[in-house]
Amino acid sequence: MYDVIVKNARIPQGDDTALTNILVKDEKIAGFVDNVEGIEAKEIIDAKGHLTLPGCIDSHTHFMYQGFPHRENFLTGTAAAARGGVTTVIDMPCCSVPSARSKEQLELKLDLIQPQALVDFALWGGVTGEDVREGWLDHVQEQADWGVVAFKAYMTPSVPTFPRVTDPEMFEAFKSVAKTGLPVGIHAENYSMCDYYVKEFQKQGRMDGPAWAEARMELAEKVAIELGISFAEEAGARLHIVHMSTGIGAKLVGEAKKRGLNVTSETCPHYLTINAQEAMTKHGACAKIAPPLRTKKDNELLWEGLNNGSVDFIATDHAPYELESEKIKEGTNIWTAFPGIPGVETMVPVLVSEGYNKGRISLSTLVDVLSKNAAIHYGLYPKKGAMNIGSDADFTIIDLDKEWVIDPKNEASMCGYTPLEGIKLKGKVAKTIVRGHLVFEDLDESTLAKLTDEELKKIVHNFPEGIEEKYAEEFKKYPHLYSAEYERSYRINHPEVIDEHIRGIKGIVSKPGFGKFVKRQSIQVLPRKIKY
Repeated sequence: MYDVIVKNARIPQGDDTALTNILVKDEKIAGFVDNVEGIEAKEIIDAKGHLTLPGCIDSHTHFMYQGFPHRENFLTGTAAAARGGVTTVIDMPCCSVPSARSKEQLELKLDLIQPQALVDFALWGGVTGEDVREGWLDHVQEQADWGVVAFKAYMTPSVPTFPRVTDPEMFEAFKSVAKTGLPVGIHAENYSMCDYYVKEFQKQGRMDGPAWAEARMELAEKVAIELGISFAEEAGARLHIVHMSTGIGAKLVGEAKKRGLNVTSETCPHYLTINAQEAMTKHGACAKIAPPLRTKKDNELLWEGLNNGSVDFIATDHAPYELESEKIKEGTNIWTAFPGIPGVETMVPVLVSEGYNKGRISLSTLVDVLSKNAAIHYGLYPKKGAMNIGSDADFTIIDLDKEWVIDPKNEASMCGYTPLEGIKLKGKVAKTIVRGHLVFEDLDESTLAKLTDEELKKIVHNFPEGIEEKYAEEFKKYPHLYSAEYERSYRINHPEVIDEHIRGIKGIVSKPGFGKFVKRQSIQVLPRKIKY
């Protein structure tokens, strides 16, 4: 007796597909059969002949529940992931109070987000300039031993609880991370360049949207990547360029790979599909991100990077802000609005529609950049990112022919905006399966609609029982774990808006708390494959 049969699944076989039936036992893939006649299972899930990928991974999210719950909580964030066909997210350490860069802080974060999770999740560790200055670099190995998949460092300011690194501090951080064998991901923008030209543009009175992108110019990313590569080579570190926005960045990473260095990169769907001039003119602060949107030429060069191997996989940098208090508040302008957009719900459909369906990337590349490569890079393979016997039964089922239009009003993210608004796509997620359990189906019904006021209070608005006593020192340093931004937010005084939004999210089949924390399986390194 099997637990589940996923029948009529069209699975990738290189650049071809094969129609099969997937057997699931104890939440893992148990086999593939052409005919299910005579095979018993407790549940049948019909894939209806749709393309069925190994569960897709978004390895760069900022759900920000801890300290910034007005922006996104882990329930709405993982609901967006499920609706977008993402079965595993890897959440960043920086946008929380406190930031997660010690064993205790990671355990606090885990205890807070686990009750809300709808899909599986792993965690990044962090290293900052403060860790170098205060002699806290011993926390790096501590985090690695705990199970983080990588370390994040910022060359530009992020939040007060996660200070940026200066150049020498970054080098010291690289040396510490190198000892763990794990990757170090950098936000690659030269701080001095960005700071100087933002102030210059402000002096000139520029208030148009594209001014943000012009001030934080391509050169700022280029020189940051070059410095990162030089430091990584000297320190023996595995360097990863997160949310890379430029075509020149892809070329630099490709050249480093050719020299035999362990340098990898990711880009995001928005850097592949929209450009600063058009999107920032139309959407203003709602298209403001860091690094900023670039040009149409960069769009095409990054698609090229996915094909030649200089861009290793896709992530989203999902970092939505509260529209009312942080994006369009009266008196806010392009310089003072917060930089961040959602993305986890649209990542897979954008890559399917604009990549695979339009012939920009092959099916095998689609699987690599959405599932396999991130799983290997972060040490989760083949538990995640694979369709092997024994792998977790995670599947992203896609209707390749379904046409639809991106509309933030229908998305699970709480922010209510996206610079991808109005884009027509062909290819939509029909079902999302995590460990053999149906988590999302493209229907109006949802388990979230049935959550009572008391359940929402317990899951979303209140911390788990006993948490303040368990982490008394952290709560002493950071009362209520509140940020200044949360205390100035709209939703702090309107929790009913959060409840209404959660109940309106469609298609969720599982219940909050279903998602599990995934520890790193081992230290794995992506092969350096570059097509000349």
